[in-house]
Amino acid sequence: MFLQTIGEEEASGSVAAIYEAQKAQLGFVMAAAKAFTARPDLLPAYTEFSDKIRSGFSLGLREWRLITLVAAKHTHSTYCSYVYSKQLIDDLGSKETVLAVQRDFRQAGLPDRNVEMLAYAETIARDASRVTQGDIDRLRSVGFTDRQICDIALCAAFRCFVSRFFDAVGAGPEDAFIDGDEEFRKAMTVGRAYQGGP
Repeated sequence: MFLQTIGEEEASGSVAAIYEAQKAQLGFVMAAAKAFTARPDLLPAYTEFSDKIRSGFSLGLREWRLITLVAAKHTHSTYCSYVYSKQLIDDLGSKETVLAVQRDFRQAGLPDRNVEMLAYAETIARDASRVTQGDIDRLRSVGFTDRQICDIALCAAFRCFVSRFFDAVGAGPEDAFIDGDEEFRKAMTVGRAYQGGP
């Protein structure tokens, strides 16, 4: 981390509560949480906003992770690519499928509905000003409701914000998300190179 942040032993109040909740869930506190404590007043706001987007997300966790993986690729976020590619292995059944999605989701054997969802997320991550009414019409044509389209946009745009922030302050991947497969890890290194070992 490039900035001074609040360590676990120094945390108090709402920051300590958020740290404890993460440790209970994951066994550790993510750099993603610590990154916000250079402005400790923002960690609760970030956590609440993130939790609200996720808890109200009208598509499945698999879809959240797919959108995030594609957005992370186009924001050059190695951290987020490592975290979500690791989680997607179980969702998609193999590392090979995750690699195929990361290389080119249009050729990875995903259902048409997922391809349209990810094409929209990709455009948002690359340049949201290029989204047109035609993009929305294609999403509707494969069965997405406007609420679901909003959620795709929120998930992709949220990832663009947080991924860039994490890189800007030097937050990096935890050991739990470092895959031992060097080829897989290399493919998911889409931005800053990871300096540690598997």
